[in-house]
Amino acid sequence: MALNYIWIAFFIIAFVVGIVKLVFFGDTEIFQQMVEGIFKSSQSSVMDIALPLLGTMAFWLGIMNVGEKAGAISFLSRIIGPFFQRLFPEVPKNHPAVGNMVMNFSANLLGLDNAATPLGLKAMSSLQEINKDRDTASNAQIMFLVLHTSGLQMLPVTIIAQRAILGAADPTDVFIPCIIATYVATISGLIIVAIKQKLNLFDKVVVAWLGGLTLFISALVFYFSYYLSKEEISLVSKVASNLLLFVIPVLFILGALRKKVNVFEAFIEGAKGGFETSVKIIPYLVAMLVAISVFRTCGALDYINDGVRWVATLFTNETRFVDALPVAYMKPLSGSGSKAMSIEVMKTFGVDSFAGRLGSIFNGSADTTFYIVALYFGSVGIKKSRYAIPAGLAADLAGVIAAIFVAYLFFG
Repeated sequence: MALNYIWIAFFIIAFVVGIVKLVFFGDTEIFQQMVEGIFKSSQSSVMDIALPLLGTMAFWLGIMNVGEKAGAISFLSRIIGPFFQRLFPEVPKNHPAVGNMVMNFSANLLGLDNAATPLGLKAMSSLQEINKDRDTASNAQIMFLVLHTSGLQMLPVTIIAQRAILGAADPTDVFIPCIIATYVATISGLIIVAIKQKLNLFDKVVVAWLGGLTLFISALVFYFSYYLSKEEISLVSKVASNLLLFVIPVLFILGALRKKVNVFEAFIEGAKGGFETSVKIIPYLVAMLVAISVFRTCGALDYINDGVRWVATLFTNETRFVDALPVAYMKPLSGSGSKAMSIEVMKTFGVDSFAGRLGSIFNGSADTTFYIVALYFGSVGIKKSRYAIPAGLAADLAGVIAAIFVAYLFFG
């Protein structure tokens, strides 16, 4: 239902802004630009996202099936089970969905975007198997999606690479701020959904796991900050990501061989689902990406930014953060859009400027909420998202606020 209203709102806002620009500012090309954006985004949603995703989906769903038959998924479920039972009480003990979610969170944590999406779709499919109302998102699906959209990651490899390409004096200087901002977004999303679902966050198991994760991230930040040079941070991030991306299928294959599983047949069996899922998500991707395109093309984001700048000047003369806000606006809407906006901010204000650094932190502080809702819920046919979008956006807002604070803390 929320997606329905948001989709309609994007088109109505774009139409109103277009009329205003045409009538009052004489912009005769605004509707042509929006129509061109419709055709371009509807094309790219299929050609640039759905079809390329097909191959990735086939490979990783095949590997996941090998992992399931090898017992790796059930092994992960037993380890994380006590913690996830508190966050996902609807999911039966040792259910494959637990292992699938762990794999998705692990891929996100390590910045493995190309692996995270098919693993996440597999997890959502597993949760749908135990969903009593097939059209409505379950509590477990909402918790999973909000944690996913908060975008927790420890190795922001893509962001560091972008800064290096644009000639940053120290491409890795946003590494720690990104971790802090995305961790705040994740914890905020977890708390919001837990309160809504009346979960006990003071349970000793939950406290132990969250405390342990906090200590681990703090130790990682401390180690990277004090024991590695800037060049070593970039090198370790890149090598660790790619090594782990290759190690996962190798371990699954070895585990399957140990259990005398026909690895090739298991892979083919799992990979067949990649095509079906990729085709199923196309209508949802087209609908959402077209709406986002017209909203972006009409210039509504520029008006929002001008309004925020005006409000900010009422309270303070420090408005440098407003220059980077377009990245924060775009992040929940489009991953590629936020990356493009981040690059534009760095080129306009300077890659080592306050706005350039803050734009990079915004880009690493959360994930694309609307895209993920359309993709993940669309893949299993969910039409009623309940409070998933508001909770996801609230986590995004927490990440944005945290990003602004840490940017001023680290870069003045």
